[in-house]
Amino acid sequence: MKNGFIKVAAAVPTVKVADCEYNLQQIECQIAQAEGKGVEIIVFPELSITGYTCQDLFRQHLLLDEAEAGLLTLLDFTRQLDIVSIVGLPIAVGDLLLNCAAIIQKGQLLGIVPKTYLPNYAEFYEKRWFASSQDLKPTEIRYAGNRVLVSPYPQLFRTCDGVLFGIEICEDVWAPVPPSNTLALAGADIIFNLSASDELIGKHDYLKSLLAQQSARTITGYVYSGCGFGESTQDVVYGGNAMVYENGKLLVEGDRFIMENQMQTAQIDVERLRSERRTNSTYVNAQRNLKFDFENSRLPITIVDCRSYTPRDFVLEREIDPLPFIPKSEDMARSCEEIFNIQVMGLAKRMVHTNSKRVIVGISGGLDSTLALLVCVKTFDKLGYPRKGIVGVTMPGFGTTDRTYNNAIVMMKNLGIDMQEISIAKSVKQHFEDIGHDINVHDVTYENSQARERTQILMDLSNRLGGLVVGTGDLSELALGWATYNGDHMSMYGVNASIPKTLVKYLVKYVAEGMDKETRKTLLDVVDTPISPELIPANEDGEIQQKTEDLVGPYELHDFFLYYFLRFGFRPSKIFLLAQKAFADKYEDEVIAHWLNTFLRRFFNQQFKRSCLPDGPKVGSVSLSPRGDWRMPSDASSNIWLKEVSSVDKV
Repeated sequence: MKNGFIKVAAAVPTVKVADCEYNLQQIECQIAQAEGKGVEIIVFPELSITGYTCQDLFRQHLLLDEAEAGLLTLLDFTRQLDIVSIVGLPIAVGDLLLNCAAIIQKGQLLGIVPKTYLPNYAEFYEKRWFASSQDLKPTEIRYAGNRVLVSPYPQLFRTCDGVLFGIEICEDVWAPVPPSNTLALAGADIIFNLSASDELIGKHDYLKSLLAQQSARTITGYVYSGCGFGESTQDVVYGGNAMVYENGKLLVEGDRFIMENQMQTAQIDVERLRSERRTNSTYVNAQRNLKFDFENSRLPITIVDCRSYTPRDFVLEREIDPLPFIPKSEDMARSCEEIFNIQVMGLAKRMVHTNSKRVIVGISGGLDSTLALLVCVKTFDKLGYPRKGIVGVTMPGFGTTDRTYNNAIVMMKNLGIDMQEISIAKSVKQHFEDIGHDINVHDVTYENSQARERTQILMDLSNRLGGLVVGTGDLSELALGWATYNGDHMSMYGVNASIPKTLVKYLVKYVAEGMDKETRKTLLDVVDTPISPELIPANEDGEIQQKTEDLVGPYELHDFFLYYFLRFGFRPSKIFLLAQKAFADKYEDEVIAHWLNTFLRRFFNQQFKRSCLPDGPKVGSVSLSPRGDWRMPSDASSNIWLKEVSSVDKV
């Protein structure tokens, strides 16, 4: 494991039923391929050395002896290899014949895990040949030249990097309480499943749903390998499933019904899984309820250490989404609708609670205020209130351009709300005179005075008209502190507080598609307008001169940093690694490092603004509410984060 990632493989070899020599050749070939690809753990299907469909041949001593001899050969083959291999075979333990997984590495048999739940219904009749692990007492046996414990109790295996993995076999995961539940609660980061599930109409989709749910419920990586071509088709067909999940998400999936060997590899992010578990208090409570006692075991469990291996250069292979906050295209409309419903219900409850039928919202013609306005419109429609109760206020100032001003006017007219225009120029000039500020000095005083004047207007209108001031600021701005304290930082309810800037664009685009032609054109132009607070006068051509992303960096980078910093607590070096992959064709390493430094510096320095945020609805998994999700001292030191990020692009 490096940078929190471990590379695993699900292999599906072709087989010949009861031909251990042929099957072993296919297994060795795939192990060698996986070793060459840097795979650290590989899993094969159930009973892969003999074939799953041997039926009454499992009673033949010769077949059992050949399986053991095959494993002995495999041990010798792996003597110089670092990879951990998990293969299936029948093993006799005393009077019992068990369907087992053998875990081998560097010529040693690390452990044997017997199957617990034996299907004995419909086309399955495993109890005809095999006993369950529940019929077994802990027994040490000599097998394939090794002394090894065979136990009915949970077994975990630990790599030299500290990754814990457990094993279950096929039907085990279909049980009401799968062994992987216990294995995960005992600390397993990854579950490997050796399977022989046959193909039936509709079964594959159910299987994928089952594995996704089990991976998500146990917060594990789940690696599944099912029997493929070559198994007997006397009564059923085996399609050959190779799948890898990570906390419910399918990372890779092989092709079914192919006649060649196949292998699917993936890098599982163990750090991410562990972060999810630490955050999930329900998971911790479930661990407590099992009451593991490793010395005076109420639930006996053993941990077997794997052998050390030679470190390799790490290359991040898995794809990294550059826009982690954006829903996938196939469910974009549904996700956008859900997000709007959360925002709408949040505002609706606040209005009903305060007995208010009026809201005040500043409309700049920019993205955030447009989204806030659209939420207000949907809320009023849902409550059955007339849209004239929405008071949209455009407040042109020294930096307002014709483009944003006109877009604000057109939107308010087309949406049928109450529209007001109040210029802030005169009042701000008077304020500059009062405090002795030179209007030609375009510094932070020049900018923030305008933002605070706009907020004062909205708050005073709220008092006069009896309505709520709806905030427009988004999650990205809160993370960077890109808001004027007690200016646009403040409102009576912030509907966009959990919406990152990259998502705001998609939400506005989504609404635009359902609007009339003129409104749609205006909304799409808002999306295309450069992001700016418009607090500095426009250039000679009347175009926006003050562009936010030129000053604080691209929002797509900052949203990426925010997601991994807050969601999983990743250190700067790992966030940089992920960003390198996600933005490989767009940003140079030094650019990513520069803006990561900016993000961390501003995130720490601006916490005081987040400590007193107005109320607002949580929408996604990342939120900065000081009441619900993010509690951080305003004077915390950022030294260790900035120290690490200062050297990431030099590694």
